[in-house]
Amino acid sequence: MTIPAISYSDDQAEAHDRIAELLRGVGVDLDDDTLTPMAEGKSGQVMAVVGKAGSGKTLLLAQLYKALESAGVEVVSGDYEGRKRRDKRTLAILAPTNKAASVLRMRGVPATTIHRILYTPVYDPEYEKIAEWLTGQGERPQIEGLTDQALDRAHAFYQSNKSIPGALAAAGLRGSDFITGWKRREDPLDIGFIDESSMLDKRQFEDLQEIFPTLVLFGDPAQLAPVNQSGQMVFDALPEKKQLILHRVHRQTGDNPILDLAHALADPQLEFDAFERMIEEIAQRDDRVVMAQRVEASLMSRSPVLVWRNATRIRLIHAFRAAYGAPADELLPGEPLICDGIELPLKHRKKRLDLEARGLIKGAQVVYLGPGRKPGFSRLHVVGAEDPQVSAASIIKIEMPDEEEPFIPFAANMGAAFLHGAAVTIHKAQGSQWSQVQVFAPDLWAAARMGRVEAGQPLWKRLAYVAITRAEERLHWVVRNRLARPAEPLTTADLRSAPVPLALEEDQT
Repeated sequence: MTIPAISYSDDQAEAHDRIAELLRGVGVDLDDDTLTPMAEGKSGQVMAVVGKAGSGKTLLLAQLYKALESAGVEVVSGDYEGRKRRDKRTLAILAPTNKAASVLRMRGVPATTIHRILYTPVYDPEYEKIAEWLTGQGERPQIEGLTDQALDRAHAFYQSNKSIPGALAAAGLRGSDFITGWKRREDPLDIGFIDESSMLDKRQFEDLQEIFPTLVLFGDPAQLAPVNQSGQMVFDALPEKKQLILHRVHRQTGDNPILDLAHALADPQLEFDAFERMIEEIAQRDDRVVMAQRVEASLMSRSPVLVWRNATRIRLIHAFRAAYGAPADELLPGEPLICDGIELPLKHRKKRLDLEARGLIKGAQVVYLGPGRKPGFSRLHVVGAEDPQVSAASIIKIEMPDEEEPFIPFAANMGAAFLHGAAVTIHKAQGSQWSQVQVFAPDLWAAARMGRVEAGQPLWKRLAYVAITRAEERLHWVVRNRLARPAEPLTTADLRSAPVPLALEEDQT
């Protein structure tokens, strides 16, 4: 096997060779850059690459993607698929959440969400001619109402960013012009790479196996397993020979105090108090780790405080809103939200699919931009979505301390439901990363005192590991139940300001 020019560790190189062998067996030879048509009925090829943070899973995924693309495999993005050809081989790179997919895209890997690949867009036949031309499957079209200059803009955009909706937007079209609806995928795909696969539940895994004859899972065994799966990830059930284990790549991550803390949690003798002393010692010599005496409200609008208990989450959200002087009956532009699902009857299935395709899936992180043009509508920025700004009917719920029912400051009759997102549970934070992360340590201390164990490891250690590894640049370990008031008001200036029109705002009742 020819290893790419990048320097692999021994276990990365072995994993690369094993996956290349798997792909060769299904007709994709990375050595010779040769492809043979996908064999009918050949399925059940599953392999997992597992390793803790810093073990090089993402690097390996990126290199395999580049090798497959070089061999002629077509990447399926979820925004457009050309005509099916018998000799075409395809790859889809998926993640469970918008944020996890955006982390990969920022590293040059064209990832999309699992949900987005389950549903495919239906294009207006006239504008589909542009998509066929851009993807090399047709001649340059003549479209009524579009000038040659507009088509040139679309072509130039597509050369630098392989996004059909983005190219059509560059030509001056809106999504509601060229996408007429969404349909459940009927035909199977080919090869699937699934990042953050520790978040998959059994049902999702079964759905993916129905769509992809060949699957490679990338996951972290030290994270928290999906709820109701007894601490087990889907890759735990694979035969040992199908699990490729990566260890920390020290030459790439050796000077990272956040990863040092995460890996220290593997010590079975380490107790909570000793771990906090370790954090304090590192914070004294490295400003990438902060032993914080209080929560910073100014960070909560873009990176939520990570907590274990729901009661803590609700208290911190109310402290955040009070610190910014938010009125009880409305939201301020810049307040963070978490999508809690779509509340629409079955007869509005198309509208549901439109919303979900734009990134409003359960767990999506959203920033409120302001009211829409109709009562109950909101302008929203969906964090990590490829086309982030939408306007949609919204049901905003603000949970109240010591009360079972949430307070609803305003709402449409139906639409996307949201909870406040200034604080989230560590479970919900899986798959996301932020440049700075605040971890509410009193909650983890409470978990340590309870002595709970999950999959053979103290729960507080799993919680701490997941929370710590959400931080890309700086970790704030908050030790006291206090909140520092912000120096500046909330803002949306850091977000793209012009919302992309969405047909739902025009026709939803």
